[in-house]
Amino acid sequence: MNHLGTVKLETSRLILRRYVAGDAEGIFANWASDEEVTKYLTWKPHASAEVSAEFLGSVIKAYVRPDKYEWCIELKATGEPIGSIAAVEVDDSLGIIHVGYCLGKKWWHEGIMSEAFAEVIRFFMEQVGAMRVESRHDPRNVYSGKVMKKCGLKYEGTLRRKDRNNQGICDAAWYGLLRDEYFSSSC
Repeated sequence: MNHLGTVKLETSRLILRRYVAGDAEGIFANWASDEEVTKYLTWKPHASAEVSAEFLGSVIKAYVRPDKYEWCIELKATGEPIGSIAAVEVDDSLGIIHVGYCLGKKWWHEGIMSEAFAEVIRFFMEQVGAMRVESRHDPRNVYSGKVMKKCGLKYEGTLRRKDRNNQGICDAAWYGLLRDEYFSSSC
């Protein structure tokens, strides 16, 4: 793959950009401290803006790596950070990028995450040269699966008791989009 790092991406409503140190308060207030947002995630809600700042520090340091992909989702209309989308795992030997995402509750059910994920998929397929983009979710989090389907990923199966999140050990529903599928249809 041709790793380009976390470059700025833009859609009609969103800017996907690198995090900056000043994002800590927005991250904490808009999604990272919300137990409902983090209910099915693998990391605990942030207890304070300082925890969000520590997270930011580690992400910002990692931006030196060309295979680090972690975007802050910014709403153009307000300029505020409202969520996150990232490559949580990159496998160069197979050309696979595993994507994870979360969005502040205030912006749920507006198509925002589908818009962000579709742009990230386009970037990974057309510019990075990924052979496969994949993601997974706890089957109880049905809206996450709807985002994956809307963006063209195909349901591949559910692995029983294969994952762990803030609800404990859970099943994992897997979705994937292959390079040839992406280029033969629109996402």
